[in-house]
Amino acid sequence: MQEVLDFLKAAGTYYLATMDGDQPRVRAFGTIHEFEGKLYIQTGRSKPVSQQMAKNPKVEICAFLNGRWVRVAATVVDDDRVEAKKSMLDAYPNLRDRYSETDSNTQVLYLKDAVATFSSFTDEPREVRF
Repeated sequence: MQEVLDFLKAAGTYYLATMDGDQPRVRAFGTIHEFEGKLYIQTGRSKPVSQQMAKNPKVEICAFLNGRWVRVAATVVDDDRVEAKKSMLDAYPNLRDRYSETDSNTQVLYLKDAVATFSSFTDEPREVRF
């Protein structure tokens, strides 16, 4: 898991794919955080991405860095605890102008049953499960 976290943080931006009915939706994200041994992402409950993940919690993340990329297939699990939200917002204080650990909009989710595949044009793909 640490390798995945380090890669996504170094990349800075990753792309999160969800399903909207039968239409895939992909958008840029930047929040990735470890809390209690799990990888977390953050969004707002009012956003379509939140509603899409509520209907179908299977997601995929993709990021590219220095000729390598990682794809992470996982199921997201909503964690509504103040402690989880606070940990994320402490790691990304620039979000505090829009989110709070006590508001009803802030949403943090962790990745469950994740399979990360590291790839490049020169090496064989390698999987990491967490």
